[in-house]
Amino acid sequence: MVDDKKAKKAKKDKYQQTKQSKGKKGQQPVLNEAAKLAVEAEKQKAERDLQLNLERKQQQEKKAALAELRQVIESNRMSSFEGDVVYNFADESTVKTLNVNKKTQRALVAGVIRLARFEGGYALIPAEAADKVDQRDSSVLIPLAAIDESISQEDQDYYAQFEIPDDLIW
Repeated sequence: MVDDKKAKKAKKDKYQQTKQSKGKKGQQPVLNEAAKLAVEAEKQKAERDLQLNLERKQQQEKKAALAELRQVIESNRMSSFEGDVVYNFADESTVKTLNVNKKTQRALVAGVIRLARFEGGYALIPAEAADKVDQRDSSVLIPLAAIDESISQEDQDYYAQFEIPDDLIW
């Protein structure tokens, strides 16, 4: 009886092995195709993850740069510049006014002090800090008044002898 059971079990195992090997041969191209699709999907997922990581990294760098810019402006921001003199300046296409004292007005005209857009308003910062801000984001600084290049050097020298106040009120 023991030999009979062993013989039946061996026959059954052999039958299952042949059945599995036949089934695998027929399904092998499908498995290869499925494996290829799985590998392809994994590659696409890896690319997508890499792209998302790059975007997150760029956003973090941008956020860090803005925080650094804010810190530079806030740490160098001037106080106690208010006064009776009205200083007019152009911010893009609009003319804005700022009440400053005479000393601050002279420094603004000379370019020793610069104006920067800050928290919905304006901040006065020294030229050294303005250089740091300019390196990080030049759009924050209000540009200095440009010299008119259409006037010849001879005319510029002639008109330089006449002092023109910056606080003209129209």
